[in-house]
Amino acid sequence: MSIAAELFIGPARHQPLDTDGTIPSYHLRNFEHSFISMTFLVYAAFAIILDKFIPKAKYELTQLLASIAFGQELLLFHLHSSDHMGVEGQYHMHQQLLILISLVTTLMGFGYKNSFIVSVIRSTSIFFQGLWFIVMGFMLWTPSLIPKGCFLHYDGHYVVRCHGDEALERAKALVNIEFSWYLICVTIFTMSLYLAMHKIYEGRIEYLPLTKYGPYPEQLDQDIEAQKKTLIT
Repeated sequence: MSIAAELFIGPARHQPLDTDGTIPSYHLRNFEHSFISMTFLVYAAFAIILDKFIPKAKYELTQLLASIAFGQELLLFHLHSSDHMGVEGQYHMHQQLLILISLVTTLMGFGYKNSFIVSVIRSTSIFFQGLWFIVMGFMLWTPSLIPKGCFLHYDGHYVVRCHGDEALERAKALVNIEFSWYLICVTIFTMSLYLAMHKIYEGRIEYLPLTKYGPYPEQLDQDIEAQKKTLIT
């Protein structure tokens, strides 16, 4: 859906190319955003396929796909065709920090696949990424939420411009404060959720393997039945 929105729904002529078949400068961002979505679509599709066929390297390949997705997302945001010096660039800078954390923790998953804290940090950073995307959508394209001294300017697409350096610096400082506020809120939410889940499920969870690498599914059934009997006794 996001790919279609960027390439076909959003553009005025419902296609992102110029009359001569080239990509106009004001549609470069559409391609950048759509390629981010495409990479995550590839990751999700192959993750489902790997879950179905369960190869021996399933975990490693899934981590590799996630690393590629986060790596490309970070690259495209870092080299984004939008203004890196304006208000939108400030939002993107914070987004890059979250993407970097997701990428690093995903890479750490190769060596620390059973690490609880790595999984928590990665999950929290991904959640924060989604939240920050929503925040950007509201704060950058809702006229009533534009910082004082700034305005929406249309130049092939809407972008926030400011009247002078003082207004720009104030707007960027507000973005920093906003990010800090959301960081505190996400931290409180994460810790509260963990404590609540720990309180509810402490001592009640028993794990059984749902998959077992190897060509003997009947052995897997026997293992599960054996563990069930152990739990009952």
